[in-house]
Amino acid sequence: MQMIQRVSHFALISMAAIIMSACAGQKAPAQKLIGDIQASVTAASAEAAKYVPDQLADVQSKLGDLEASFDKQDYAAVVATAAAAKKDEILKALNDQWTGLAGSLPAAVTAVQNRIDLLSKKSGKKLAAGVDLDAAKAGVGDATSLWSKAQAAFAAGNLDEAVSAAKDVKAKVEALAASLKMNLPAMAAAPPTS
Repeated sequence: MQMIQRVSHFALISMAAIIMSACAGQKAPAQKLIGDIQASVTAASAEAAKYVPDQLADVQSKLGDLEASFDKQDYAAVVATAAAAKKDEILKALNDQWTGLAGSLPAAVTAVQNRIDLLSKKSGKKLAAGVDLDAAKAGVGDATSLWSKAQAAFAAGNLDEAVSAAKDVKAKVEALAASLKMNLPAMAAAPPTS
């Protein structure tokens, strides 16, 4: 499974490079990149055919379409194919990031709020020494508000804005946790999109 993902990722990167090379009139480098993609697909084919045959067939079909367009010197079709593949890759990455963040951020915000509530009680005054509770309360309010904006952006179909806002919430919550001298539950990592 990882092998086909690596092949797909390499193929997308290579397609982008082919586009740049082809559009610049550099046929030889573009042909080399197509050869590299072919070699990667061939190397992964046996394992991919066994575990993810549908994905392999899709990659092979897209490669065939790209080769045919390139052979006809139809660079507009090559650009369109690569752009669509890149868009799909970005949307999948954003969706994966959103899913991870949406699964972990609410619990983290709740944990921070619970810590603030504990430190605000008379019994928590000793633990609250050196902690700016007013700033923490304002910070959790900001994080909650920003999380609502992230959810609204997601509901509106704006994944890029939703993930960006969710990453900001994550950073705010992590900073709040540090200021409150607490450990958060594990939160999803949100790698940058390419």
